[in-house]
Amino acid sequence: MNFSNFDLNLLRVLDALLREQNVSRAAERLSLSQPAVSNALGRLRELLDDPLLVRVGRRMQPTPRALALEAPIRSALRQLEQSLSAGESFDPGESRQRFRIAVTDYVELVCMPRLLDRLSQKAPGIGIDIRHLSPSLPMEALDKGELDLVLGRFDEIPARFARRHWMSETLKLAARNDHPLLQAQPDLATFLRLRHLWVHGGQTRGMVDQWLGEQGLSRQILYTTPNSAGRAYRRRQRTDCGAANRSSSAFRHAAAAAVVRTALHSRPLPPGSGQPGAAPTRCRAAMADRRNRRSRGVVL
Repeated sequence: MNFSNFDLNLLRVLDALLREQNVSRAAERLSLSQPAVSNALGRLRELLDDPLLVRVGRRMQPTPRALALEAPIRSALRQLEQSLSAGESFDPGESRQRFRIAVTDYVELVCMPRLLDRLSQKAPGIGIDIRHLSPSLPMEALDKGELDLVLGRFDEIPARFARRHWMSETLKLAARNDHPLLQAQPDLATFLRLRHLWVHGGQTRGMVDQWLGEQGLSRQILYTTPNSAGRAYRRRQRTDCGAANRSSSAFRHAAAAAVVRTALHSRPLPPGSGQPGAAPTRCRAAMADRRNRRSRGVVL
């Protein structure tokens, strides 16, 4: 292949086809007609001497050659975009962009009111679309541009995503005031004797259980719920369940009414139950470079 005669626009088409695995959706993404994208795919197949995408049912499945090209092409296009846009300024006061952010309901409760307040002052034209955050980092959605920002607790974030540590929290044990096992600060043995309520937020394994498992220990989880607000608190009023909760001030304020109604109290978790040395929960934000480059200061 003679690279000097290669039409670089074809790389944008290939990138869109690999993202969408569908000619019609790729055409829509590129604002081109479907015949134009089909023609570009034919030229790519001829130039690269590979089918690149083959039809399997209603989808186009990438060939091994196409998969090998996907990451380098996407990285090259991203670098070109950043280089060409380096001189552009982002004016939050004039922007009309909408940003798609994936969070749990807890993070939405903690962060979004303050974000919306700040946006109303500094960027009234910017819109926010909240998406539910799955248990693992939604890398494919970030890669495809379906998400601009993800806020959550992640152990590993690939280097291709911009990331920033944005919050540290400790956990506290919440239970009803007259709980027979919690009239004094509990030790680890007492903590393990409790029946626990776990607010999982869509996760398959929580922080406390991960830490306990590393010590060869486990706890009895009687009740699980995806919801971190009032219903879980009210459930604890009528049972002997305890729950390890995040202790951010924003969450305490949001739950204050529920705590008053249900006569709950909270205590620090005992040593060895998952927070040795009161180690904080470290929360990270993963961001798609496509929009983060211009708007990180506004979103965070």
